[in-house]
Amino acid sequence: MLLKLRFLTITFASSFALLLMLCLGAQNLSNRHALKIANATTAPLPSGFIVGISIVLGVISGGSIATLTTPPDRS
Repeated sequence: MLLKLRFLTITFASSFALLLMLCLGAQNLSNRHALKIANATTAPLPSGFIVGISIVLGVISGGSIATLTTPPDRS
């Protein structure tokens, strides 16, 4: 159980670091696009930021699923 908690902590800490670097790097990008989701549109965001957010969400979901599906320790 402690090993799973450590893996989850590493997953969230690394994804937070990626998100922080992404936000710092996307400050001065001028090419911006808005996303249309059903009837709503988002604020204009840089295309690199949109791709980066999907990567960060993939790291979070993949790390969480891999951690939670591992068998428990039998020590």
